[in-house]
Amino acid sequence: MDLESPEPRWPSLLALLAVGGLYAALPENLSAGPRWMVLVIVSILTIPVVVAHRRGHHALTQAIGYTVESVVTIAMIWSVTLLVMAVPTHKEQPVKLLQSAIVLWLTNVLVFALWYWRLDAGGPHARDMTPGHSDGAFLFPQMAMAVADPNPHTSWSPQFVDYLFLAFNTSTALSPTDTAVLSRWAKLLMMIQSAISLTVVAILAARAVNIL
Repeated sequence: MDLESPEPRWPSLLALLAVGGLYAALPENLSAGPRWMVLVIVSILTIPVVVAHRRGHHALTQAIGYTVESVVTIAMIWSVTLLVMAVPTHKEQPVKLLQSAIVLWLTNVLVFALWYWRLDAGGPHARDMTPGHSDGAFLFPQMAMAVADPNPHTSWSPQFVDYLFLAFNTSTALSPTDTAVLSRWAKLLMMIQSAISLTVVAILAARAVNIL
């Protein structure tokens, strides 16, 4: 990918808005503040992100992106903690807990997909400026194919859906499956994502056994 065909940013914006919408579906006592707060913050901060990107202020775009993704990450971890604490109290209805666990599992996938997309190889703008993807934190299968075919017109670079697929595999299989992890920061993030996913799945299994 080069500057003539930059990566579209709308999938990541949709993912951020989806995170805000999912968070709004949580019960009030499992959210960090009002349920609508995360959606409002995300909606407000996406406006300067779009403006800065269109005007070519890529450092500002990256900084705002870090901010909004940090907000949704903190909110998600807070809610997962509240969910774990709510299980032994038996104050929440089992169906509510199951619904909340599913919402947080999906949120976990989207949040870490955003982090992988934002951090890998310097971020989306840095990847746009590089004709190919050879120095990232993840070794995608397509990268080996690109090495076998060095034609610059067939060079490959990951987009948001590739990081979403990676995050989904990490939450379901608790491993990156077909993509090798090369960077230490990426390994740490994937460990955190897997731990959150395992915690939520354990809660789902525990409540399902109790319901049955």
